[in-house]
Amino acid sequence: MPGRHHLYLVPGFFGFTNLGGLKYFAHVLDFLRARSRALGVRAEIHVVRTHPTASLPQRAARVLETVAETMGREGAVHVIGHSSGGLDARLAVAPGVSLPSDANVERVARRVRTVITVATPHHGTPLASFFASLLGQRLLRFLSLWTVYVLRFGRLPISVVAKLGALFARLDDHVGLNIALLDQLFGQLLTDFSPTRRGAVETFFAEVSRDQALLPQLTPEGMEVFNATTRDRPGVRYGSVVTRARPPGVRSTLAAGLDPSAQATHALYQALYRLASRTPRGRVPALPPAQARRLRRAYGNLPGPGANDGIVPTRSQPWGEVIHAAQADHLDVIGHLHDPPRHTDWLTTGSGFDAEHFEALWADVAGYVFGRRRRP
Repeated sequence: MPGRHHLYLVPGFFGFTNLGGLKYFAHVLDFLRARSRALGVRAEIHVVRTHPTASLPQRAARVLETVAETMGREGAVHVIGHSSGGLDARLAVAPGVSLPSDANVERVARRVRTVITVATPHHGTPLASFFASLLGQRLLRFLSLWTVYVLRFGRLPISVVAKLGALFARLDDHVGLNIALLDQLFGQLLTDFSPTRRGAVETFFAEVSRDQALLPQLTPEGMEVFNATTRDRPGVRYGSVVTRARPPGVRSTLAAGLDPSAQATHALYQALYRLASRTPRGRVPALPPAQARRLRRAYGNLPGPGANDGIVPTRSQPWGEVIHAAQADHLDVIGHLHDPPRHTDWLTTGSGFDAEHFEALWADVAGYVFGRRRRP
């Protein structure tokens, strides 16, 4: 694809585009900029600032407006969404869509050549139903601050770690979670940020509390409605990156070692994995033959209904051509992985996904976008 390219990166649910000095797509931006230069491609890369928990139409409208404001008069447009950001991308260019925006959908959509979704819940995730509850909302708030904290400071304070094991022991049964303790730990983590960054974090969560329309839309039932009304646009290539994390168990617990922080984050991963694995068999999407072959080649078998990346079921993620299938957790694929010192992991999942795997994944994405695909 000769000429200029405009790439738009869309963050997922609860995605902090730039929070407390942290950038959601920092590692992806660095790699894609370097890759485009190496390929001799003129590429402008933009990060879309969506509201983290607003409805899909609200978020898709922001995608549309960002593209309309920055795409200029020439060049192919490619939209890449991580997690629910992939749904925003699909909706923004869907034929006949009505969005809460004055931007001209058809003017933008005519320029879009590619939509790539990364670990996106096209058929929903059982976790959305849990996070929509009062208990789930409190846990999600704590988990989001936890992620920001670990990415900034490298590890949780030991005073917090000591209280986490029992807290998450029976998370999948919706019991044993103490809301007051969650709020206490949230406040404790928040005090470690500088006043400026603490203010940014508090503003972020205040915005989130005002609009949480996205959660019900990400359930398997909500996505059934979405898919029935959201069509792919003819002439646009749709590709997907699929993720599957290592199922937790005795081996993964032993692999986490004796470090209390690693054990605490692994305990949370175990609980999230169990919740995300609860897709009813009747709702497991049937895959087209090409997608099924690609997953079998990557994983050695077709992932079952319980396979997931800690957040999204694996079988929920394929859409269009599967351009890469990774053994990775949900945030590994955007560079929040275990490979110090440049990368910091968010959870101890034992996925084995490192910087080399990260670069291979995004090389495949760049190759798909720029028409320079690697040989398998």
